Amino acid sequence: MNDAVPNLTTAQTAPLLRFESLLLERATDIETWFRRQFQQTAPPFYGSVDLRNAGFKLAPVDTNLFPAGFNNLNPAFETLCVRAIQTALERIKPDACDILLVPENHTRNLFYLENVAVLQSLIQKAGYKTRLGSLRPDLHAPEKIALPSGREVVLEPMIREGDSIRLDGFKPCIVILNNDLSGGRPPILENLKQPVSPPLGVGWSNRLKTQHFGIYHDVAAEFGSLLGIDPWWVEPLFRNCGQVNFKTREGEECLASNVEMLLEEIAVKYREYGVKDEPFVIVKADAGTYGMGVMTVKHPDDIRNLNRDGRKKMASAKEGREVTGAIIQEGVYTFERWGAEQATAEPVVYMIDRNVVGGFYRVHGGRSNTENLNAPGSTFQPLAFAEPCSHPDCTQAPDARPNRFYAYGVVARLALLAAAREITIANLQEPARQQPAVAA
Repeated sequence: MNDAVPNLTTAQTAPLLRFESLLLERATDIETWFRRQFQQTAPPFYGSVDLRNAGFKLAPVDTNLFPAGFNNLNPAFETLCVRAIQTALERIKPDACDILLVPENHTRNLFYLENVAVLQSLIQKAGYKTRLGSLRPDLHAPEKIALPSGREVVLEPMIREGDSIRLDGFKPCIVILNNDLSGGRPPILENLKQPVSPPLGVGWSNRLKTQHFGIYHDVAAEFGSLLGIDPWWVEPLFRNCGQVNFKTREGEECLASNVEMLLEEIAVKYREYGVKDEPFVIVKADAGTYGMGVMTVKHPDDIRNLNRDGRKKMASAKEGREVTGAIIQEGVYTFERWGAEQATAEPVVYMIDRNVVGGFYRVHGGRSNTENLNAPGSTFQPLAFAEPCSHPDCTQAPDARPNRFYAYGVVARLALLAAAREITIANLQEPARQQPAVAA
């Protein structure tokens, strides 16, 4: 392959290299542990995880169960994606043959639709007829959209019949969501007899980041016990405030006091491991994605002194939803850089079923190593996996290909396992939410 491998500025950072060496030494135990965990708890259909590599720790900062960006993955690993899709769909419904893929509604975002086109192509190459069902209320007939790459997508209106969903002349066996449901749970998809994956209960109308990272805390503790390490090496500390209104400043003091306590917790860990950098936290909406409602905080007064524009920015989430809760998460430095300009970068790892299938670096030349990179101006560089992340070469150094990326794959799968447990909890809660079937 001719893919460039980035010059990682953490390559010679001893603490992380020691951790990576341990992962290589214990790779067999780790893979056995993952296999048993996913036998007990089925993995999500797919997911992506944003990681931050600080040198002294490697941790997930976001887990997305409705990943966009499949068009950013290295095409060399298409076969890996196809095999993983086959495994996932056979597990969901062994006799399935027709798939309905439900995308987001923002059809003007051609970049997002490139992702949809690639995902649809991958599912079709896995051996499943695949069509796109839109949730747009204004769509009454199939709509073809040409994309800059030369691909095209055809969006079709969905028809509800009793407890089933269909398109004109097409009745799917499985519904795959690539819509994160920030705008709410669509009645047309409630109580279907066809499997819906990921389930409605983990869309952003229900899901909370604090719940996910609470479950991740337990996963990290179990993994730490397996390897005999401090779980903090792979876990961002966090706190939360349940009721926050940035516009009216309701909950402001709760937020500031929790920021202060978390900064001190981080400072204790920094002193324990001799980290000289300044602790910081990330305050973000407890529900939502797309990098909205996110700020870097280094002192409680950053919250108290937030100006009107800052409060307005923090109060708004996707689909115009108002932010009513916040997670205060340990800020994890990223010391990775990309390109001649040494732009700030962070790895994003993609998984289908329990398999790591690729990833990319999110790169932002205008952001520092303490800031959120999921923002306008970011670019994407495919991760140059020499081999799939789950197959390290123990004869090479920890920072050699593919071993650097094996560490990414391990930590990303820890987040995937937390998401699997999160889905199990959501499914158990679903009977209480049952509603009458929607008429066509």
